[in-house]
Amino acid sequence: MDQLNPYETPKTFALHRAEYLFGVAVVTGLMIANFSELRWWVVIALFFYIDVIGYLPGAIAYKKAAGAPISKVYYALYNFMHSFITQGTVILLWCLISGPEWALLIIPFHLFGDRGLFGNFMKPFGLPFEPEAQPAYQKMLDDLGIDQKAPAGGHAPTESTSDKTPALQTTG
Repeated sequence: MDQLNPYETPKTFALHRAEYLFGVAVVTGLMIANFSELRWWVVIALFFYIDVIGYLPGAIAYKKAAGAPISKVYYALYNFMHSFITQGTVILLWCLISGPEWALLIIPFHLFGDRGLFGNFMKPFGLPFEPEAQPAYQKMLDDLGIDQKAPAGGHAPTESTSDKTPALQTTG
């Protein structure tokens, strides 16, 4: 909401996601316009490596933990791999070593898509690895007089695997 209170209401969260959806649209347009120049093995490898390193280990650990806390290393891996700084560095190094290519657009496509389509941003260390509804967030909305008809992530509440608290279903 501001630099001293970095919470988002459902409407500001939707607007934040819309900016990333615009990014998805721009990158998709560039990839379509240069379709014949895409090296598909590079596109596929670059799309998946972010989640293979940054999401899957934490998701597996979270599922195995069955509600118990997991190591913050998984959060750090996720945040590192889903950072525009990290991925911008990967793109820069790729361009310096191998030269620029259109396939590199899959990296911002992945990051924009995670944020815009799924509402997945950096993972805060103080929350479960997978999204779960937090009573403190609902209290904040109540205190601000904001009627929340649907979760801010745009996903329907479901049963949590760790307890009977509603959870938001999203992917990495």
